[in-house]
Amino acid sequence: MSVIAESAIFTNDRLARRNAVLLALAQAIGGASASIVIATGPLVGYMMLTDDKALATLPVSAMVLGTAFGTLPAGMIMRRYGRRFGFMGAALIGVLGGFLASYAVFRDVFSLFVFACALSGFAGAFVQQYRFAAADTATDAFKPKAISWVLAGGVLAGVVGPQTVIATKDFFDPILFAGTYLAQAGLSLIALALLVFLQIPKPPRPKSSDARGRPLTQIIRQPRFLVSAACGICSYALMSLVMTATPLAMIGCGFTETDAALGIQWHVLAMFGPSFFTGNLIARFGKERIVSIGLALLAGCSIVALMGIELAHFWGALILLGLGWNFGFIGATAMLTDTYRPEERNMVQAANDFLVFGFVAAASFSSGALLNAFGWSTVNWLVFPFVVLCLGLLGWLLRHERKAALAV
Repeated sequence: MSVIAESAIFTNDRLARRNAVLLALAQAIGGASASIVIATGPLVGYMMLTDDKALATLPVSAMVLGTAFGTLPAGMIMRRYGRRFGFMGAALIGVLGGFLASYAVFRDVFSLFVFACALSGFAGAFVQQYRFAAADTATDAFKPKAISWVLAGGVLAGVVGPQTVIATKDFFDPILFAGTYLAQAGLSLIALALLVFLQIPKPPRPKSSDARGRPLTQIIRQPRFLVSAACGICSYALMSLVMTATPLAMIGCGFTETDAALGIQWHVLAMFGPSFFTGNLIARFGKERIVSIGLALLAGCSIVALMGIELAHFWGALILLGLGWNFGFIGATAMLTDTYRPEERNMVQAANDFLVFGFVAAASFSSGALLNAFGWSTVNWLVFPFVVLCLGLLGWLLRHERKAALAV
């Protein structure tokens, strides 16, 4: 690519807007796979397991762990072959994961079902890169909006996923959810068709050692990187901790699978619905302030959950949980974009997502065990100390950067 053509990409947001719309649509379809596993994985696990029901959340944990393991390969593949190649290959893996999960449900093979969920999670590692891909061809002014546009595609995913569960859970009655995972494979095929039209130029090959960017260790030592990564980890991990336990807690309190699926629907809508204006809020009030509001909303989720076990408490907590994730995670993602140069983007984004989803996997895996051993209240009480920690880190960062600015 010529220097003139590359410069035109970053001074004209027309291509960036087109890519953001395509990625938002792909997010709407590809993101639905995650909500399907979240809504049904613990229930399928609970039905398959005969002894240790604490492992019922293992399918969701496997999905998140698959995402964690997929982050570094995603960065390397897309750095070498481009975004579209990586995204389309991941969509094919998503198709395979859906087919294997459906077969596992038919055959009642828990280990195969867990593996299939891990494959879906691996494909999800590439889906997580959609938000960064949307910013690749955007100007600095449009980057927060591009990120929020892509995540706004999750609004549709919040409807598509749970409604797919409700519509297909009895398709092969009496084998519950077998049809749901067959439908999941179909959704991945649709996402693949959308990604064919994506146009993101590969990063130019470095002509010198300086053009390759700084060492990763130097980048991650930046205070802004450390705080943005910590806030991203806590926003996502705390959301995963509470969300993964919620369907099982609802069933344990006498609610139905449909009640749980609808609760996840409201949760995912709350996760992605604010994305239509989160970018504008970040531009107006600042990244750090939006992250702080997100963390406060996560604490509010636990407060509502601790107030009772009626349906309104579960759904209200899930809505606040989604809102908190949106503000906290999008704000932290926007903070992260301040820490790297264009030639460093794939390496830093992959490292950040590896950290985030490694902790999210641990939170998801521990969720079922905590719920089974200590109860629903304990799961929610664990949110508060991490929220306080992240708020303290944000305050420290602001003071540190203010002192650095005065020193200059």
